[in-house]
Amino acid sequence: MELDSVFYTDRSGIPSNLLLDQLPSYQSLLYRRKPAASGSTKRRSSSRTRSGSSNSVKFGQTTLVRQYEEKQRSPTLRRPIRELAKPMAEKRSDKLERLEQAKDLSGWSQWRQSTRRTLRRLREESAELLSNLQLWRGDIHVIEGMFGTGILSYFSFLRFLVLLNFVMFLLMFSFVILPIVVAPVCSNYPSTTRRGLVLFQQHITDLLSGEGFLEQTYLFYGYYKVQAINFSQFTYNLPLAYLLVTIAYLFLSLIWIVKRSASGFKRNLVQDEDRFQSFCNKIFAGWDFCIVDENTARLKRSSLHYELKTDLEEERIKQKIAHRTQKEKCRIYMLRLILNGFVIAVLAACFYAIYVATNFSQNRHILVNFILDLINEYLPSIVITLANFVTPLMFSFIIQYEDYSPAFEIRFTLMRCVFMRLASICVLLVSLWGQITSCKESPCVCGYNHVLYPCWESRVGQEMYKLMIFDFIIIGAVTVFVEFPRKLIVNYCDCGLARWWGQQEFAIPNNVLEIVYGQTICWIGTFYCPLLPAICTIKYFIIFYIKKVSLVNNCRPATRPFRASSSNFFFLAVLLIGLALACIPVLLSVAQIQCSKACGPFVNYTTSWEVLPRAVDKLPAGARSFLLAISSEAFAVSFFVITFLAMFYVIALAGAHKRVIDQLREQLAMVSLHNLPGFTPL
Repeated sequence: MELDSVFYTDRSGIPSNLLLDQLPSYQSLLYRRKPAASGSTKRRSSSRTRSGSSNSVKFGQTTLVRQYEEKQRSPTLRRPIRELAKPMAEKRSDKLERLEQAKDLSGWSQWRQSTRRTLRRLREESAELLSNLQLWRGDIHVIEGMFGTGILSYFSFLRFLVLLNFVMFLLMFSFVILPIVVAPVCSNYPSTTRRGLVLFQQHITDLLSGEGFLEQTYLFYGYYKVQAINFSQFTYNLPLAYLLVTIAYLFLSLIWIVKRSASGFKRNLVQDEDRFQSFCNKIFAGWDFCIVDENTARLKRSSLHYELKTDLEEERIKQKIAHRTQKEKCRIYMLRLILNGFVIAVLAACFYAIYVATNFSQNRHILVNFILDLINEYLPSIVITLANFVTPLMFSFIIQYEDYSPAFEIRFTLMRCVFMRLASICVLLVSLWGQITSCKESPCVCGYNHVLYPCWESRVGQEMYKLMIFDFIIIGAVTVFVEFPRKLIVNYCDCGLARWWGQQEFAIPNNVLEIVYGQTICWIGTFYCPLLPAICTIKYFIIFYIKKVSLVNNCRPATRPFRASSSNFFFLAVLLIGLALACIPVLLSVAQIQCSKACGPFVNYTTSWEVLPRAVDKLPAGARSFLLAISSEAFAVSFFVITFLAMFYVIALAGAHKRVIDQLREQLAMVSLHNLPGFTPL
């Protein structure tokens, strides 16, 4: 009876479970029952007119049914004819029927219909025009046709980062840089600009390191030493704008990433729920019909073959795990413990090398050699890049002996690489902050070493600038000096080593980690280097064409595909981790660390956050009371309680949906068994 109460209705025709109103299966059931329901409704209404007041409740229920059916029918009538799932003959008849009905309408109704139709066409044409203006639309379609949707997802993700950084640049330019340009001010803090006769290579060093002539430009934090800009009608509070823009670009990035990842999360949740469904999707719906290239079709066929083999291997490993003895479990757990200890040791060695390189680079050595001077400036970036290159190779070799499933091997290796790349930035910042706060007289008088670092924010910005430039140089150099010569060797050398080496594979996860690493640097460095989003936009714009040329000419798609490559969920999840990591140093710098007294917009404040309470105190009493109320603990507790209640409701609703779906699957299985020949129900 419990099962029937979920799926069947009572005599009045109203569903006994309101959850069914949201199920597509129930909507289709109502659509098929429309003719029968209308006839039965007429018969019941005629009998209710003779039954009197004893049937008044049933009359109300039937009225609700009629209203519900009219509500379900009306959206179908309002939909455009080309969107209806009907044959062309029925669509033509529906069009003639609508034209006949329009003749009987009043002038006002006809005007409303024509206006609605015109607005709908205008909206569709505008959407088509915007899609034609989309960045790299033609290039991405070519990539999709040659290599499928897996490679396409990487380039779509790269386009998303270009747009995100461009919006961040517009925020910084509109509210921070443009007021300074309109009302120029002078910055007088001591800089590292070279005096006298300057050699050409010294200008190159300054350009690559952000020092010298670049330090006193709009590029870095120290140039914006101004408290207020007086215009004719108002006074512009630059420190407040600087702080609010920083919060705005972090919050905008969070909302944009979460919004884009929501659809991918739902798709992954459905795909990973049932292994049988995964098999069906690969066999019956796994082919990518956008592929037009023969070699790509061959690779797609081998990709599907590999995925099916991977699924079967995972099932075999699950059975193997279920039948393990206690001795085998102890052996494998001990081996994993030893290997993970080795991984931790490798990570600790890499972090220590970054720490030593940062300390050595910050000590100003008197060097006369241009190459040695440049290496000294980029020493932390070089060590981080080497660590990011060596550790993934080691992780891929170690994971083979840990006896995991193939899918988990890929995910676990990628998470180790993500941790290595993002934690290396944290180690660099911690090392740099240790140098900034170390003074001969402890504790520091100004809270930082004002002798060596009169503007420590600009120094942090220079380190982020160098990381960004060096990362771009490495990506271009690998394409030109590694991938292209490898392609020539493989094509024109017939030796066994060249055939074994093979053509370079376009590994999607590794390429995604590269740009996520760069984007994390951009989020951290924008507070200290306001023009860094513009540099990052140009960098990703050039990287798009570098990767496109490399993919078409030098690389081939990976024969072992990454499961999440068909959607952007994994990319956005890693990007969200990078954003969370980037928020930590920026928020600590804003709320806890003492500002420089020689440069920047916060010279008159102890911390950057102090500008916000002072600005609130200058507001009118009503606005000040409102802001203090929403920032109080009582409001925060109430907000979190309401949020948790809403979250629990959504979780309960999702659980109810899942139970109904499970019951529907059981019924489908029973129907399938019932249709089998020779089946006899009990």
